[in-house]
Amino acid sequence: MSEFYGLSARTLEGKPVSFSEYAGKVVLVVNTASHCGFTPQYQGLQTLHERYGDQGLVILAFPCNQFGHQEPGGAAEIAQTCQVKYGVTFPVFEKVEVNGPGAHPLFQWLTACLPGFWGRKIRWNFTKFLIGRDGQPVKRFAPGKAPQGMESFIQRALKG
Repeated sequence: MSEFYGLSARTLEGKPVSFSEYAGKVVLVVNTASHCGFTPQYQGLQTLHERYGDQGLVILAFPCNQFGHQEPGGAAEIAQTCQVKYGVTFPVFEKVEVNGPGAHPLFQWLTACLPGFWGRKIRWNFTKFLIGRDGQPVKRFAPGKAPQGMESFIQRALKG
């Protein structure tokens, strides 16, 4: 069984979620921020969610304030950006750290499995990680990779 399924996090509303709920799904994990040049990617992520959700894609957003303090607000402000401004209907979790000793265990695991160009560190908001139906990490995408640019990888993961 994948280590992914033993992890958990709290939603923006504070509800605990075990990632075992996503067994058999393709999961796209994204560290996000409300005041970033990449924030409009929420629209593209929502499009992917709508297009592939019925086929088994789940998108999980993790707000993070470690990069340029671009996620300074609390849950209410984050919800305002995600749900009202961008119409996000996929799960958004509580603000987390993605680097350093306080990094959420999910990001510790993902960066160990899929180091980037700069090693295990995440360099900016909207770094994306694709996890296959078996719970194994498949691919890491840089912040500048637009959601629509990941579709072929998502389609392959959904078939596999």
